[in-house]
Amino acid sequence: MTDRARVWVMGLSFVPLAAFLIWGISGLNAFGFYPGPYGDIINAIGDWQRHAWNMATAVNFDYRGFDTMGEEYIMFVSVVGVALILRERELEDKSSRTTLAESERADGVGVLSFVLLPIVVVFGIYMALHGPNTPGGGFQGGAIVGTAFLFAYLGSGHKAFAAIGKTEVVEPLEALGALAYVGIGLVALFLGDEFLTNYLPLGTAGNLWSGGTIWAINIAVLLEIGTGFLLATGEFLKEIQPPE
Repeated sequence: MTDRARVWVMGLSFVPLAAFLIWGISGLNAFGFYPGPYGDIINAIGDWQRHAWNMATAVNFDYRGFDTMGEEYIMFVSVVGVALILRERELEDKSSRTTLAESERADGVGVLSFVLLPIVVVFGIYMALHGPNTPGGGFQGGAIVGTAFLFAYLGSGHKAFAAIGKTEVVEPLEALGALAYVGIGLVALFLGDEFLTNYLPLGTAGNLWSGGTIWAINIAVLLEIGTGFLLATGEFLKEIQPPE
């Protein structure tokens, strides 16, 4: 197919797509409209029933924790898929791959990256651990922690990043995070409850370890998502690593 033909095909397909989008947007309710009643019920009972102030986290990791487990495994399988595809390419003739030579970095970039990396990692852990009480949680915190290690690449290059994100360390940790979520649910079964029943002491609402199993699942998700991002980023960076 020629470039001109591709443009025509794209243009003809864009018209009905745009019409459907406009049709869908025109039928939306006014901003702020909430049909209820699920959110109202959770806001009314979540505080005293789960000792958590962040109802979004209480819903994700408790009231509908089984669905969230599936979402976590979407991330897990996606990272495994990326690793398998890119590692298969790595076994091919490396002469056909694009490589970028390491460029000299300004001292300011290196120093700033060195300073920011631990700060961003700590902030990501903070976001995850305080998920039951403030906006955040394991998914958000894990994404922050996993991508924070890009500062090592920006400041010192690929070798520094590879030293941090060693595959033999990151892969078992990601698997452990994914397994821990299921393990927390299986413990509930052994205790005679339903899968993922909140069986740990709820603690005091507002404290760090409040929410029962919510904080434990938060840590499991933090570990899986953080290492997942780190592993996937490392595989992509291998595609442009400088020639040895």
